[in-house]
Amino acid sequence: MTDAQAASTPGPVARWLGTAQPEALFVLSAIAQYVGAVIAVGLFDQVEPQTVAWFRVMGAAAALLLVSRGWWSGWTRSQLAGIATFGVATAAMNIFFYLAIDRIDLGKGVTIEFIGPIAVAAATTRTGRNAVALAFAVAGVCVLGGVEIDDGNTAGLVFILLASAMWAAYIVIGSSVARVDRGVAGLGLGLAIGTVATTPIGAPWSGPVWVAPGLLALCLVVGVFSNAIGYGIDQFTMRRIPIRRFSLLLALLPVTAAIMGWLFLSQPPSPLDMGGIALVLVGVAVQERDEIERVEAVVRTDPA
Repeated sequence: MTDAQAASTPGPVARWLGTAQPEALFVLSAIAQYVGAVIAVGLFDQVEPQTVAWFRVMGAAAALLLVSRGWWSGWTRSQLAGIATFGVATAAMNIFFYLAIDRIDLGKGVTIEFIGPIAVAAATTRTGRNAVALAFAVAGVCVLGGVEIDDGNTAGLVFILLASAMWAAYIVIGSSVARVDRGVAGLGLGLAIGTVATTPIGAPWSGPVWVAPGLLALCLVVGVFSNAIGYGIDQFTMRRIPIRRFSLLLALLPVTAAIMGWLFLSQPPSPLDMGGIALVLVGVAVQERDEIERVEAVVRTDPA
């Protein structure tokens, strides 16, 4: 068995991720990402946000490559080019996002950042029902996030919009990386390349982290939760569903953020927030029904 074949042999966790409901995987991914985000925000008083993001990418790359078999071989030149582009886009997304949430509220930042996935979903919408599902999701996200930005927060808005653009790239390029089907090896290698590419942005302020083991551990743990677990789950999900559906289901992330804030941060959603959550869930339900009917139509026409 070659290294590439060994890497593609699924273990029990991979088999579970390959059969679990996509909605459940999105919620699990969101929980992991927001645990990492909460830890990261607590570090901003001691470490520059871009440096925390750099260590986040570094920690995730190390964790993913550690558990990946044969990640160093078996890639074609085009696959490596795609992996490198994906890794740099993902690292840039993380940096822009942390620079943004250092200036604006986490929940609002997550919701505004969702513009990227919305754009991808809109560009790949194929049916009237898809368009209806997208409209419900967009309306719900707008209600959850609001549209106001405090005066003087222009930099925060610019950073979150840049993160949003990188999120769109993450979806489109990441789908191609996931289809290579090498477990999380492509993700790990991409993040390693992204770490090297963003060294000039993150490394200059990293001195205090290297001499404080506890601080270094926390920075790397952020990467394990937010990227290794969160993005690792995304890779398995991308292999199973179209980009359009993946982009729409990402609307569950702001919903999950609102619920987690209610349960763990004493931030109960307002009646308007509850309405936004309901709109997103209706959009997801409409999309899910469309997917079920599509599968049933395929079965009817091809009973074998």
